[in-house]
Amino acid sequence: MNRSGRHIRGVLATTVVALVLLHPVRAQHESASRFAALQDIARLELQETRTPGAALALVDGDKVVFSAGVGVADVESSSPVRPDMLFRLGSTTKMFTATALVALADEGRLSLDSPIGSTVPGLDAAIARLTPNQLLSHTAGLRDEAPMFGRQDDDALGAGIRAMKASMFFTEPAAVYSYANPGYWIAGFVVEHVAGKPYADAMQERVFAPLGMTHSTFRPMMAMTFPLAQGHEATGTQAPSVIRPAANNVATWPAGSLFSTVQDLSRFVIAFMNQGRIDGRDVLKPGVIAKLSTPHAAIPGGNASYGYGLELSERGGIRLVSHGGSRAGYGSTIMMAPDRRAAAILLGNRTGSGLPRTARRAMEMLLQLPEKALDVPMSSTSTVSPESLAAWAGRYSQGSSGSIEIVLKDGALSVREGGREQRATPQGALQLSVDAGGAAPATWTLIPDRYGKPAYVFRGGRAYRKAS
Repeated sequence: MNRSGRHIRGVLATTVVALVLLHPVRAQHESASRFAALQDIARLELQETRTPGAALALVDGDKVVFSAGVGVADVESSSPVRPDMLFRLGSTTKMFTATALVALADEGRLSLDSPIGSTVPGLDAAIARLTPNQLLSHTAGLRDEAPMFGRQDDDALGAGIRAMKASMFFTEPAAVYSYANPGYWIAGFVVEHVAGKPYADAMQERVFAPLGMTHSTFRPMMAMTFPLAQGHEATGTQAPSVIRPAANNVATWPAGSLFSTVQDLSRFVIAFMNQGRIDGRDVLKPGVIAKLSTPHAAIPGGNASYGYGLELSERGGIRLVSHGGSRAGYGSTIMMAPDRRAAAILLGNRTGSGLPRTARRAMEMLLQLPEKALDVPMSSTSTVSPESLAAWAGRYSQGSSGSIEIVLKDGALSVREGGREQRATPQGALQLSVDAGGAAPATWTLIPDRYGKPAYVFRGGRAYRKAS
């Protein structure tokens, strides 16, 4: 070959190499351009909810295609949020506790359908009869609570569980779905007992390390060594302020206290949506993922169900697997469309603010769906008269955690809760649309027993039993 031919081949080879090297850069640029508007959507929701800042990440297939920080991590320093910053999740923690417990069952170290007393000795008889299935699916009959402050030592979890008595129940196990954080405290203690080490260490060894979630931890003293978004609260009309001291209660860690980043959470999501594989390795067993995302309990009042640590629904023909989280100072949303291998992760640094609207819009953009395609469908209206619901009038409670009341007076229906009385309108089959004073109406679902008699009112994810 002459010199000219060699020169042409060299130029062609250099050009091909350059194109290959530039392809990832171009892909990243195109992805950033495609989702640039999402940051504006997030800023608007931050403003409306008075949340200082948020981190977000989008997953498509087996890759993070977009991540960003919006707003500030701390209103006092005005330091910007970065995607590598830790937030405390709230209840999205539950999918990780469920993963650990189901994986232990998959190894044959316990049964999901056998009483936990056969695995953990020394529990009160009322607690010992519960099964992991009931705990993970919120069908254990436990009343809900979420104390943010408590003991700081590793023994706190076991001490809290062993102190539980029959008074923790508001109804019989398996009677009704009712979201209850204490069920996940117990589930986490079962993980601790079977693994033979403190819950936080068991989770690190069995879940976070294998997945490469290098910054995720339950321990505040470890979290503070990484970039950390401070937790905030905004009371009344006041501007958001940093919560001091930061809330922590080791006895409640398994239900909602994981520190993590959108980058670490993306690794769990990628493995979950790719049959347990990430970085070419099998990390989660497909059977474990299947159990987590199988419906185990119908959620009253709609078309959603609960798996283990995950809410399962279908909107716009898309199967969604998701969970939200709220705790002192923080909120979170993780939403996946496993069949399309697409997911959105949102973390906010104000109590209860997980930017759910931004998460839904992010999923619509990923799936190339029209805006509002994934909004929660409204219930159909009904012509049922208030008088026909007279049998439902009365008080409903979870025991010591307060009560709610349905009132029928002069043909008008209302509900009372926390000293407030609100107008209620029959809507759909055994549903009430409750006036929320300017906000979107709340839906209360009426649940009869097997004989058709009034038994429970379901609202805000929790069931309340009718008083005798």
